[in-house]
Amino acid sequence: MQNKCLEEKLNELGSLKEPFLFVISYDLKKSYIQKLSKLPKNIKYEINSDASSKIKHKTKIDKYPMSFYKYEKKFDFLQEQIKMGNTYLLNLTAETKIKTKYSLDEIYEKVNAKFKLRFEHNDDNFVCFSPERFIEIKKNKISTYPMKGTIDASIPNAQAKILGDVKEMAEHTMVVDLLRNDLAIVSSKVKVDKFRFIDKINAGEKKLLQVSSKISGHLEDNWNERIGSILTSLLPAGSITGTPKKQTIQILENIEDYDRDFYTGIFGVFDGKSLDSSVMIRFIEENKEKETYYKSGGGITCDSNAESEYQELLDKIYLPF
Repeated sequence: MQNKCLEEKLNELGSLKEPFLFVISYDLKKSYIQKLSKLPKNIKYEINSDASSKIKHKTKIDKYPMSFYKYEKKFDFLQEQIKMGNTYLLNLTAETKIKTKYSLDEIYEKVNAKFKLRFEHNDDNFVCFSPERFIEIKKNKISTYPMKGTIDASIPNAQAKILGDVKEMAEHTMVVDLLRNDLAIVSSKVKVDKFRFIDKINAGEKKLLQVSSKISGHLEDNWNERIGSILTSLLPAGSITGTPKKQTIQILENIEDYDRDFYTGIFGVFDGKSLDSSVMIRFIEENKEKETYYKSGGGITCDSNAESEYQELLDKIYLPF
């Protein structure tokens, strides 16, 4: 019922060609939709900004993660699920308590990212600074840009290593295949325009290389009347769940031990003519007790290594100032 109401509201605003912001949680149970003309001052966003990979200075952030022992137990459980054929790829995430001298508002103002959102509404209070686009729609063309595969740019021959890594190739290929199938639900003439290209990302104390692909499809002229139908058909995003999607979501729900909530959901803007949106990764949340948590994760396949995946989860906890 919640999904239906969300779908109908998005379709209605799209039909009116009314510019609006949408923020949708991972499980689609929570959403915020508001006309841009009525957007309150405590909700700010930037969409597709020119984010530099240059690091201005090192930013300290204290991390209090789960133990490797606890992470390894989850990892081993997922490996068993893969061996049983219940899943092939899972995006395992966790919340990590952090301490920083910066407020969420200061982080939003200082942070350097392609997509960013400062959201404070009811009990939800978070900032997101994501490098990952979800979908973009322009002139009847829908495109998605899955990101899967990360490496420290300072490693010698980093680009060649990440592109030549068998595990990373398999993981990325599975996500591309999943999202190609997802786009085929809502569009025609689906194709992979660009496979495995490199983006440079500023990750606080270091630079990362991120592997991405571009997939596109064709929509009918009245796609704006189906914005809600398109989004709810594609969510949750394949890049932050896994494959097969439905079964993998259930496995993750049983093992992650926390509520993702808005983390790994999406936010975006329809400007009356086109639509752009982002997957909400790189996510910091403040709870009612004023405790601050950073939510992060990474993809797990049969070729994954527990130590490497644990380190990746920690490496993704950063402030890109």
